[in-house]
Amino acid sequence: MMNAARSTDSGLAGPGELDRYPYAEVPGPERSAASWEGGDSDLGRAVRRPSSNRGRGLHGQLVQQLGQMIVSGDLGADRPLVPEEIGQRFEVSRTVVRESLRVLEAKGLVSARPNVGTRVRPVSDWNLLDPDIIEWRAFGPQREDQRRELGELRWTIEPLAARLAAGHGREDAQQRLADMVEIMGHALGQGDLMTFSRADAEFHGLLIQLAGNRMLEHLSGIVSAALQVSGGPATGCDRPNETSLAHHARIIDTLAEGDGAAAEHAMRQLLTAHPEVERVVPGPREQH
Repeated sequence: MMNAARSTDSGLAGPGELDRYPYAEVPGPERSAASWEGGDSDLGRAVRRPSSNRGRGLHGQLVQQLGQMIVSGDLGADRPLVPEEIGQRFEVSRTVVRESLRVLEAKGLVSARPNVGTRVRPVSDWNLLDPDIIEWRAFGPQREDQRRELGELRWTIEPLAARLAAGHGREDAQQRLADMVEIMGHALGQGDLMTFSRADAEFHGLLIQLAGNRMLEHLSGIVSAALQVSGGPATGCDRPNETSLAHHARIIDTLAEGDGAAAEHAMRQLLTAHPEVERVVPGPREQH
């Protein structure tokens, strides 16, 4: 078990402070017959939550802890992150510390330079599209900015994806989307928010994949992260109701009709059907 002790100047978490950053595990819901297991393996591949560092022992725990402390501002660029000190504070080996810092460096959170040491990098250098950073920001003081930015990003990505998807008349994919709506409807009737949100995330990921644009497909994990951020509402369909369900069903209808303009419009209706998103939807410019 990884422990930590705070010194007066280290900035690292002390005893009992590791759970200051609640990173809730998302339990897997029981899945109905129309589940998202099986089916087209290619369709299922792109909509899974990108692998994070959860459940990877001390290495994963340290990445998680340091990442959240950096994103929250508890660790800043005012002093270097000394590997030996981190190892002592958290009672982990130098190898664990070194590998954890490498992961954080790959995410743009820290940089290691000779004669300078390892320091936190400015926010402008962070990989803000990394699903782990998305979730870490959702817990910290930047959570409102995170929600707004995710909403704006989805407003840009998903209507275009819906328009493109309407030109790819894959019945198997459309059936998969219909299965997700069926699961969402059942979950809505049972008041099962977790199952609804998981099916919702898969619906949106599948739709992006169906667009047939590899660069858009690369962003499907970001949309899934936006919909599955724990610790607070994400922009999108986080408050299931009959209206959002009807909008999802309408999107499927437009895809079946091959009507790209209608599919784009239906997606915009879905994204603006929730108060959390209405705030970020670009409004008309004032005329001067």
